[in-house]
Amino acid sequence: MTSRPQATQGMNRSGSLPATPPVTGASRLPALPIFEQVYEHGGMATIDRQATTLALAHALSAAERGLAVIPLSRTKLPALRSPHRDDPDPAGRPCHSECGRFGHGVYDASTDPVRIRELFAAAPRATGYGIACGLPPYHLIGVDLDTKSGTDSSAALRELALRHLFTIPETVVVLTPSGGRHLWLTGPPDTVVPNSAGRLAPGIDIRGAGGYLVGPGSRTDHGVYTAAPGTAGLAPASCPPSLLRLLLPPPRAPHPTRPAAGDHGQGLVQFVLAAHEGQRNTRLFWAACRAYENGIGPALADPLVAAARDTGLTEREARATIASAARLTGHRP
Repeated sequence: MTSRPQATQGMNRSGSLPATPPVTGASRLPALPIFEQVYEHGGMATIDRQATTLALAHALSAAERGLAVIPLSRTKLPALRSPHRDDPDPAGRPCHSECGRFGHGVYDASTDPVRIRELFAAAPRATGYGIACGLPPYHLIGVDLDTKSGTDSSAALRELALRHLFTIPETVVVLTPSGGRHLWLTGPPDTVVPNSAGRLAPGIDIRGAGGYLVGPGSRTDHGVYTAAPGTAGLAPASCPPSLLRLLLPPPRAPHPTRPAAGDHGQGLVQFVLAAHEGQRNTRLFWAACRAYENGIGPALADPLVAAARDTGLTEREARATIASAARLTGHRP
């Protein structure tokens, strides 16, 4: 059997995340049951049946706590295939379970024990369960500290905490078979936290609205997900406001208008027009970077291309240079 990562009660005593003072009378819920079985006889079919039974028991326990769940396969994907795989909507409109059938991934998630049993009955090969994020009452946010990318995601989170002045409170922590950890936090009911992979920092993925977390007790191809000792009975803690701001997308900039003569954009165009041979790409790249940084990159792209062509660059060369400037400044060309 594979060895499990060692953990002490709560994250803060492990020394891998910022410490917080103990909270007197911290909210606790009935602990998630941890079933451990060693299957020595009966073959794979028996193992899968027993694993499905255990996964259902864990899922029902989570639902009692108000967590909406779905059955998962050994690959951590939803165990039920889409009912629309052979007859997709011609208009490309996704069905989010409005048709009443199973097989819509996280949109099947429920806290109703009758529906959960029906879901697992329709997925006899399920060996785990997923917990939907973003739904009431917790509006769950999952912070996935991965180890597969070769980066120290815990150190990255500590650095973010120091830089932005927040601490991670004691909360539910789930240990993954690969040595990673999932931290469960709650968000405000009026805030939609999007899913992201590596945007916060390398090795840190976020599970928000429309995403799910693999629940403790789930058995996968790589091992079993387990609750860290001392955390299974905790209620998910509130996401620190400073961290929450980092998880939300930046506000969308107003749609830029085409720069008029005399505007800053026209000055950038003139800068490109004044380029001599040997300066053309460099000046164009610099001007395009400034344009994107000032929110006028898309509107100024064509005037910059025209100016670059006047200096002797081809349209293809000019557009490639502008696209490089867009990527460097974090925009789509």
